[in-house]
Amino acid sequence: MSEFTYTITAEDKDLAIKQILRQRFQFSARMRNKIKREKLVYLNGEQIPGWITAKPGDVLEIRLPEETSDFIPEDIPIRTVYEDSSLLIINKQPGIVVHPTKGHPQHTLANGIMKEMLDRGQSFKIRFMNRLDMDTSGIVAVAKNSHCQASFMKQSQAGLVEKRYLAIVKGLVKEDQGTISLPIGQPDPERVERAVVEGGSPSVTHYQVLDRFRAGYSLVELSLETGRTHQIRVHMAAIGHPVVSDHLYGESNPFLIERQALHARKLAMLHPVTGEPVSFEAELPEDMANLLEKLR
Repeated sequence: MSEFTYTITAEDKDLAIKQILRQRFQFSARMRNKIKREKLVYLNGEQIPGWITAKPGDVLEIRLPEETSDFIPEDIPIRTVYEDSSLLIINKQPGIVVHPTKGHPQHTLANGIMKEMLDRGQSFKIRFMNRLDMDTSGIVAVAKNSHCQASFMKQSQAGLVEKRYLAIVKGLVKEDQGTISLPIGQPDPERVERAVVEGGSPSVTHYQVLDRFRAGYSLVELSLETGRTHQIRVHMAAIGHPVVSDHLYGESNPFLIERQALHARKLAMLHPVTGEPVSFEAELPEDMANLLEKLR
């Protein structure tokens, strides 16, 4: 169970606990109502109603409601980068879908997390804060409560979330760094492919070349200002440097690597509970590391 604590100050002495809850915590109105309904407010360890006041130095503790998911548990390896009572950060392996869909109802990351949760005797609702394509590896963040998910969304909208990716792309990228600002849309609603289209959603990708290889490939680091479906893959293909082995966007080379050479390397944000900056990094998977060795 996630817990929030706050030490009452002199400024709070005339405020009811319910007022402190509104002013000192970033909970939504819906979450505050749940907390009140389930009597999850404690002062100095004692359960209390929201109308009382407190003294400076008293410790207010808010416990979030317990929830759980009902995915079918499956024995799928979960590579944990970081975990606490509010967050689960995973280094997703390539070849696995994040969340059950009509086309992939089982054998997903969510099914693996469910099994690990049950094995540990934990209980939380699995809320994905970001998603990756099936064949993209790297950082996937899970919020263990709705407050953390909402905080992440607000931070994303405010430009406070940093996402960095590594990609091996075809061709020698000429400029050492640059920005791609091209609108992305879905030309055919019946197909998964996206494209640069007039009137599409504004999309901005920044890139920096980390290495170039004589064989005619480049290693680039990318950061996103927007989060469109397939954004990196579409943008790199649009400038003539598709991600290696990306069959959707024009570079299919299974002799180099069997999936698109794209890895979500880093995620940085403010911790939804403590407010402190946190940063998470995922090791490069073996197949991309081996490809870099080949190219070198």
